[in-house]
Amino acid sequence: MLAAFPMISFSMRLDIIRLGFTVSALWALSVFSVGMANLLWPTYGIGFLKVIDSIYPGYHFGQHGFVGVLVATLYAAVDG
Repeated sequence: MLAAFPMISFSMRLDIIRLGFTVSALWALSVFSVGMANLLWPTYGIGFLKVIDSIYPGYHFGQHGFVGVLVATLYAAVDG
């Protein structure tokens, strides 16, 4: 059975660029998800979104609805 899987020597390397894009996408997705959940359930994620409001100057919690969520998501993607 072992002969079916020949031993191939390779080295795994961490690609920093791809890691950065992945972390940025996950951060943007989390900000978008909490923002959308807050639009559906107004008491959800208030503390998190207030912190996001203090970090990103173009996002103002509770003022612009869906457009505000998109602005925060773009900030998070660029900042990520």
